[in-house]
Amino acid sequence: MPTLSHLKNPRYFDFRAARRVPESHAWPGLHDHPVVDGGAQGPDAVPVVDLGAAEADPAAAVARAAEQWGAFLLTGHGVPAELLARVEDRIATMFALPADDKMRAVRGPGDACGYGSPPISSFFSKCMWSEGYTFSPANLRADLRKLWPKAGDDYTSFCDVMEEFHKHMRALADKLLELFLMALGLTDEQVGAVEAERRIAETMTATMHLNWYPRCPDPRRALGLIAHTDSGFFTFVLQSLVPGLQLFRHPPDRWVGVPAVPGAFVVNVGDLFHILTNGRFHSVYHRAVVNRDLDRISLGYFLGPPLHDKVAPLREAVPPGRTPAYRAVTWPEYMGVRKKAFTTGASALKMVALAAATELELDDAGAGAGADPAVVHQQLLVSS
Repeated sequence: MPTLSHLKNPRYFDFRAARRVPESHAWPGLHDHPVVDGGAQGPDAVPVVDLGAAEADPAAAVARAAEQWGAFLLTGHGVPAELLARVEDRIATMFALPADDKMRAVRGPGDACGYGSPPISSFFSKCMWSEGYTFSPANLRADLRKLWPKAGDDYTSFCDVMEEFHKHMRALADKLLELFLMALGLTDEQVGAVEAERRIAETMTATMHLNWYPRCPDPRRALGLIAHTDSGFFTFVLQSLVPGLQLFRHPPDRWVGVPAVPGAFVVNVGDLFHILTNGRFHSVYHRAVVNRDLDRISLGYFLGPPLHDKVAPLREAVPPGRTPAYRAVTWPEYMGVRKKAFTTGASALKMVALAAATELELDDAGAGAGADPAVVHQQLLVSS
């Protein structure tokens, strides 16, 4: 129900005061497909890539997971557990700020960074059961002054922790990118020597998006984040030990709950990486559900190209005798395609497919993306 703070500012909803899920936040069709446990043994077990495993081939493990799922759990990555605990604590502290403080940093129309509901909310008549904050690590201290205009200890602590986290994550992103490229068949020497691959590594940009999913009086009616694919290259997701992330799989159509593994990251392949690898590594539909008794926190660390760089299938990703499946696009151009796909119910990836590609190539490119017609129109940007 609307609260006093909600009535004072219609862009803010006081989740803590809600005793029921109002119609503004109630989503139909949430249970059209069954949900299975991705932490149990069997074909629906979410793949795990352990970078610290002895006598393992991580590039091969990355390739299998990216081809078959478009996502995987990453362990043995070397990011200190105590740092991850501090990151989660700082995120919880930020979202616990008074509403008036958070509203100082609210995203305005066209703003990429700031506080508010998920950016994709503007495309829907229903609201999501979550709050978010997006910022660029490159401008972290300036962005966060919106929340803490007088700086102070909380501001300094938050910025220090996020800068330390960004340093570790950027190094991990470079390492994972190298594994992805090796999985395409390149050697260590080729990854560093081929100009296209070297430029990708040197110019990747990062965006961080923090999420708070408050406990919900009726989680069967509410949704933390609508089903979508990420638009960029790949995303690291740090989630608290309250599960809520689900991946879409078919056939048969089902949602697979990603287990909350202590210290692990979830890695999602995005649409531009789907294009870069000519559809070999598939972007994945995913959503976030909410919990009746517990809050959930997550952090998305998004990697992508510079805004005006063209992204096209790498030569190494196109099989001999075949044509590239996708044309070159910049990130802003692709976002325009995604917006059009949303309004028409089409597939954004197929809208940038080359006319010369065969139907077989197009079908192969979409096979692992979970392209259920019921959710295909939800291909929208989360934050990056």
